[in-house]
Amino acid sequence: MQTEDLKFTYNTDREPLAIPEYGRYIHNMVKQLKTMEDRDKRNRNAQAIIQYLGFQNPHLRNVPDFQHKLWDHLFIMADFDLDIDAPFPMPNPEELKAKPEKLPYPKKRYRFRFYGQIIKDMIDVAVTWEEGEMKDLLIKTIANHMKKNYLTWNKDHVDDSLIFEHLKILSDGKIDLLAEEEYKLREANQLVKKQHNNNRNNNRNNNYKKNYKKNNNYRKNRS
Repeated sequence: MQTEDLKFTYNTDREPLAIPEYGRYIHNMVKQLKTMEDRDKRNRNAQAIIQYLGFQNPHLRNVPDFQHKLWDHLFIMADFDLDIDAPFPMPNPEELKAKPEKLPYPKKRYRFRFYGQIIKDMIDVAVTWEEGEMKDLLIKTIANHMKKNYLTWNKDHVDDSLIFEHLKILSDGKIDLLAEEEYKLREANQLVKKQHNNNRNNNRNNNYKKNYKKNNNYRKNRS
């Protein structure tokens, strides 16, 4: 066979797909659907295509929102040129092509960002609480989390007084534990103990897998 007789067809030379996830076979079915002159036949075949698309996600094919999505995809693949009796209106091409609005980027600058935004939000809530046992418990919980986050970020020892100072700054001076002797935070080894244990368990599992694979290969070579 001569080389010049061979004809290769590459996807890069073909018409681009409206929804590549469905593949060219589905797009060809939709293209064939548009050529059918009989309206009843078009409707039956459109329903068949929707059912076929639903088979790819059987757990969602009977969900109304998912059905609406499939019909929208059918119209998109047909380039919005399909006259059928669909249970949902044809989507507006201009709305689909419209670019979403840009989300505003947060411009706030927080001190001690290693504590995280959640800690700052918790402090703001604690400030609004009435004085009492529940507020004291919340403040102590926040302070312990701050100490844990500080140790995770800096991986070093930290005095409770430094955490209390940061807490006072983040609360705009409304929470002052520097003079409160009864506020004793948990020790560093208690706060990071769980993380160390997880790392130790992961290393143990990895070593077990390596030894098992090594021994298994050894048995195969012996046999």
